[in-house]
Amino acid sequence: MYISDAHLRSFLADAGLVPQKKFDEAETEAKETGRPVGDILTAKNEIGVDELRRTYAYILGIPFISLVGMQIKFDTLSLIPEPVARRNNIIAYSHKGEELEVAMLDTDDLAAIDFIKKKTHLKVLPRLTDDASIKAALKQYQQGLKDNLGDVIKRETDALKAKGVEVKDEDLKQMAQDVPAVRIVDTLLRHASAQNASDIHIEPLEESLLIRYRIDGLLHDAMELPKHAAAAITARIKVLANMRLDEHRLPQDGRFGTESGGEKLSFRVSVLPTYYGEKIVMRILRDAISGFTLESIGFHGVALERMHEAMRRTTGLILTTGPTGAGKSTTLYTLLDIVNTPDVNISTIEDPIEYQMKRVNQTQVRPDIGFTFANGLRSLVRQDPDIIMVGEIRDKETASLAVNAALTGHLVLSTLHTNSAAGAVARLLDMGIEPFLLVSTLRVIIGQRLVRKLAPEKDKHELSRDEQSELEKLVDAGTVLRALKEEKAVPKDATWNKIPFCQPKESTAAPSGYLGRIGIYEVLPVTNTIKELVMKNATGDEIEKQAKSEGMLTMSEDGIFRAAQGITTIEEVLRVVAE
Repeated sequence: MYISDAHLRSFLADAGLVPQKKFDEAETEAKETGRPVGDILTAKNEIGVDELRRTYAYILGIPFISLVGMQIKFDTLSLIPEPVARRNNIIAYSHKGEELEVAMLDTDDLAAIDFIKKKTHLKVLPRLTDDASIKAALKQYQQGLKDNLGDVIKRETDALKAKGVEVKDEDLKQMAQDVPAVRIVDTLLRHASAQNASDIHIEPLEESLLIRYRIDGLLHDAMELPKHAAAAITARIKVLANMRLDEHRLPQDGRFGTESGGEKLSFRVSVLPTYYGEKIVMRILRDAISGFTLESIGFHGVALERMHEAMRRTTGLILTTGPTGAGKSTTLYTLLDIVNTPDVNISTIEDPIEYQMKRVNQTQVRPDIGFTFANGLRSLVRQDPDIIMVGEIRDKETASLAVNAALTGHLVLSTLHTNSAAGAVARLLDMGIEPFLLVSTLRVIIGQRLVRKLAPEKDKHELSRDEQSELEKLVDAGTVLRALKEEKAVPKDATWNKIPFCQPKESTAAPSGYLGRIGIYEVLPVTNTIKELVMKNATGDEIEKQAKSEGMLTMSEDGIFRAAQGITTIEEVLRVVAE
């Protein structure tokens, strides 16, 4: 797409998107290097890539289309083969009569347009789009797997049945490498990834094999396979995860990697013997994590300010708390991504390493050989780190070492299994950490849960008088309303009976009415008054009461805040907070 620098300068200046001085600097560099001005501006973060693309669309008079949240008919989508769509960043999204509208990142890709014309014999109408739209649409190719998944599974399981049910250990390796087992497992992995599942459960029943996916925190039945497929599927997964094929009595753990839809995935595998056979659970992990911000994972308002303030400190202890599956690891990795700059040395000790991060020295604990969190942390402090991340504080020794590391000039990030932020203090005291050490090191404690987000299509719902009364019993409604007004999420004169809440609405893209998850948080800064309470061995309730008086929203209140914004529902908040 050729646009003269003069046109670009004029539009960006009029719109106030890029300061004139920055544009002049980019223009000078463009003349010296021969690179387009737009590329230089995006490389220097003066303007986002997608924002620049929208600008180009406006200047050229080409329509801009966003495909995020749009459900494309699979018949239309498949007019362009997935490899072509992925390679050329081009998506067919609307087919009417003899016209086919396609979304592209580069409308000057004439070769791709010509190929589609010849293949479809339709008039191709190019539209500009952004990276997020392309990624969202490419996922829909994978979701189309569901249509032919049943055929693949039936054909391959029938092939397994023809070979016989009785299998000896020495035959398992060959069975794991045979085409039926490979295709079934590959199809399951691709389908689960396309459904945005976080876990795959393969459960042997008396007469069948139940496949379940955990999506947005809840388990859903995906399909049932014939019982005779169990041996081959189990053997295939064991081979992938480097497990012993002939071990059926003891639990085993392993890991393997694959690629799905252009995205690298890791699968953490656990095999457990049960009455009807070996149960397999696979946790799906995206290999790389970056680009997350505190805002994108759910922090806002005063809590966000307190988090940024804590991250500016170079020493101390930052804790995130909550049950398993509350998103604690994602919060820690997001914090690491923020402080991951060339001038610091970051080391971690984890169990397991869930995401790989560039420029971070990550170490996996190995309790089976005596390499524990405590041993690993003891070694890490001799590696000249500036920032240390400890996957979890499980015992007194690890807690003592983490506190000592924070005392001796390190910023330490870790997790703790407690139900609330205030409860973390009591847990550390129970572990034998002296109060004076806690007040010297603790900077901020985060309590968190994950709630399901409502899909874009949702129904409006105004609270009845009875519902308002129930809400006031659950949370400090006045505090939540005040926070909503301070963050300008509602008008200044808003009252609860004028704030429209939302309810889930079933759709093709989101059968449950929910799509994705977001965190709800309570952020407890260890202020001077909180330190005084810790020194007096105050209870968690007393600490929480003081923190609330200093502006902390509890998790329940933060959840209602999100529900009032139409991001989630009151029922969903109550479901996760009550867990």
